[in-house]
Amino acid sequence: MRFLGGNRPATDLTYADVFMVPNHSTVGSRLEVDLTTPDRVGTTIPVVVANMTAISGRRMAETVARRGGLAVLPQDIPVDVVGEAVAWVHARHPVYDTAITLSPTSTVAEALSLLAKRAHGIVVVVEDGVPVGVVTDGACQHVDRFTQLAQVMAAHPLTIPAGTELPKVFDVLAEERVSAAPVVEGERLVGVITRKGALRSTLYTPAVNAGGQLLTAAAVGINGDVAGKASALLAAGVDVLVVDTAHGHQEKAVEAVRAVRSVAGSTPVVAGNVVTAEGTRDLVEAGADVVKVGVGPGAMCTTRMMTGVGRPQFSAVEECAAEARRLGRHVWADGGVRHPRDVALALAAGAANVMVGSWFAGTYESAGDIHDDGSGRLYKESFGMASARAVKARTAAQSSFERARAGLFEEGISSSRMYLDPARPGVEDLIDGIVAGVRSSCTYAGARTVDELHERAVLGVQSAAGYEEGRPLPTSW
Repeated sequence: MRFLGGNRPATDLTYADVFMVPNHSTVGSRLEVDLTTPDRVGTTIPVVVANMTAISGRRMAETVARRGGLAVLPQDIPVDVVGEAVAWVHARHPVYDTAITLSPTSTVAEALSLLAKRAHGIVVVVEDGVPVGVVTDGACQHVDRFTQLAQVMAAHPLTIPAGTELPKVFDVLAEERVSAAPVVEGERLVGVITRKGALRSTLYTPAVNAGGQLLTAAAVGINGDVAGKASALLAAGVDVLVVDTAHGHQEKAVEAVRAVRSVAGSTPVVAGNVVTAEGTRDLVEAGADVVKVGVGPGAMCTTRMMTGVGRPQFSAVEECAAEARRLGRHVWADGGVRHPRDVALALAAGAANVMVGSWFAGTYESAGDIHDDGSGRLYKESFGMASARAVKARTAAQSSFERARAGLFEEGISSSRMYLDPARPGVEDLIDGIVAGVRSSCTYAGARTVDELHERAVLGVQSAAGYEEGRPLPTSW
């Protein structure tokens, strides 16, 4: 990338400070753009879900991997639980969504408690693995919550044979005027597919491992038996290891990366977080394949306000990416992403992948429970991984004294409401917006790949008024 006029700014910049200038382009369509990431971790779109307890769980991991991204399971989850989640994700179908299943004698209350777990919006009623009915939210309204599903389900539902061509699936669902249907092999249920899901599966390539299973990742901290935990995660089948700490440029973090590298074999190792070329170099020399960049830009993070430490994210990514590229490695931009433009700008700065956290908290697939704010608006709670809430959970096995002392040191928000957008309540809806925006950015830059976007991008610096000028107006002025 280069700056407009060739003049590099003297001050550090964040995403809101910069804009991309259109180039002469021979890219005639967004569909000509290949967003496969150059970091070779296996993602086919540049989206990684941050390892935050309120956000990244098995539903998120499955859904995002099906669309080509990756979700990192948090380090606070016990290894055996991570193993169960990884096995579960690996067993999911790369095209069909996982069905929510109940029996005919299950209740409306049970169905309502599960419907918000997935964006496809149906419960499949099964007997001996065979779908006998479908229940939607609408069917559960204005009936007693103890009513059995046999009384409210749509019996003999439309089913889609596994292997049906996706355009035909879309047409059948459209003709039948249903948004989703069970998928069957013979008579047995194997999943659910929606009209939009059929469409998406023609546009996205799933992120899978060498065995064709949906890709998984898990985080490792820098305390305790780091090599032992990494080995256990590898034995559980984790495909990508992420050595994660708020301050990645410390000797303890460097030693942790060496320990993980010593047992990782050919498994990609990601490490962070840093914001300088020196930090990037130290982690790469310790064995990191990818370096995670970002200190303090996250929506749940109070590090900069508490400590004054951090760096504007665009400049941090640019410097670290240049150093990683010189060493034959890559970086992930972690934090500070609020709009699709920010993802495009992070890639232009040299990132191979972009981590998203709080933006994905307000979706059906995030790990948190869904709540109603009293006015009918649905939300999920999010919290920072250095907040008092996270620290309390992380130190649960310690003595009361040690837990109390650790609780004095927090750098994060413990509770924040992330509202679900009624028009885009699923993480796939947000991914659609990100991918559409980044593909369009590539066409403006004349780039067909992520690497070409970095090479061809021309960036300018703008004032706050310039940024505001680019924001749409929901009403007239």
